[in-house]
Amino acid sequence: MIGSRACSILAARGTASSSRLISSSSRRHAVYNNICETIGNTPIVKVNRLAPAGIDLYVKLEYFNPLSSVKDRLALAIIEDAEASGELKPGGTVVEATSGNTGIALAMVCAQRGYKFVSCMAASFSVERRKVMRMLGAKVVVTPAPLGGTGMVLKAEELAAKHGWLLARQFENDANPAFHAKTTGPEILKDFEGKKLDYWVTGYGTGGTFQGAGKVIKAARPDVKIILSEPANAALLTSGIKQERKEVLGKFGAPAKGHPAWTPHPIQGWTPNFIPKITEDGMDMNLADEVLLIDGATAMKTATDLARMEGIFCGTSGGATVATALEVCKKAPQGSTILAMVPDTAERYLSTPLFAEIDAEMNKEEIEIAKSTPSAQPDM
Repeated sequence: MIGSRACSILAARGTASSSRLISSSSRRHAVYNNICETIGNTPIVKVNRLAPAGIDLYVKLEYFNPLSSVKDRLALAIIEDAEASGELKPGGTVVEATSGNTGIALAMVCAQRGYKFVSCMAASFSVERRKVMRMLGAKVVVTPAPLGGTGMVLKAEELAAKHGWLLARQFENDANPAFHAKTTGPEILKDFEGKKLDYWVTGYGTGGTFQGAGKVIKAARPDVKIILSEPANAALLTSGIKQERKEVLGKFGAPAKGHPAWTPHPIQGWTPNFIPKITEDGMDMNLADEVLLIDGATAMKTATDLARMEGIFCGTSGGATVATALEVCKKAPQGSTILAMVPDTAERYLSTPLFAEIDAEMNKEEIEIAKSTPSAQPDM
């Protein structure tokens, strides 16, 4: 009797919820052999209150990956590729230049597989990222902020050469976009199978998502317009100026120096001070139908709006991507469907300008609420 009733309740719940189901990616299992098996198959969620009428806007929430960012994918891809090629031996050390999310992801994968990891990170990136990496057992070498991305890249290259460590090369490593072509792109296609999808919007850090998922989407659904975005004050792709490159440890593609069009911007994880080779290769494949610019203030406002109006708790880069998607909404035909990538969680930005107006102490309104009943009055 109890089992029969339980089945009836579950069936009823399934019927009630089926009309709300949008994403149809492969279901997650209940039990996994290790943390790396949980990477991928992130949900797609509809944006309801922020999206304009007549437009269906969705976001793919990459912060559902185990260490809360899209970079979990590339970390697993790079380590698995190095293991398969024999470049990474048991007990070996991996080194990489990272703004934080890639370092956190690599620290996780290395911890799970018994490798050591050293991160090179510019001082301008949030301190919580350093702490997370160190919690995962990584060593973090902090490079001077004025040297930007090229400074931390050079330090990682030097350390790899001196100590014989594996340089992950996230900005040039073909395993990065290949993994997105195998996972992210097919996930999107499966979720929108039999449904409209008119625009796909993404930014770029390494360009792995853009190139890897982008070429799979374009091949399967050439009618989908791919919109790439970059910061307004770091408009490298739209500058028309080529990135100078060099050979490092026998492989070509690393930046020879910073790009002249770059200036500092608050969208952490997006657009280092050079054009990554993976991004450039994606542009050479003509994957982007349009490149749009977004400013940091708009990115942060949109991230805050997503949190307060949708319950979607994303970082500045996610705010930037959705802000770009909202610009696309303004000119898209009525009835269009738009998907934007959300790379990570807002928890990576607690010490950044994204939280500058979020106080730890009670504000005036909260104090008035506290005073509205007699118990547990705040100390004033």
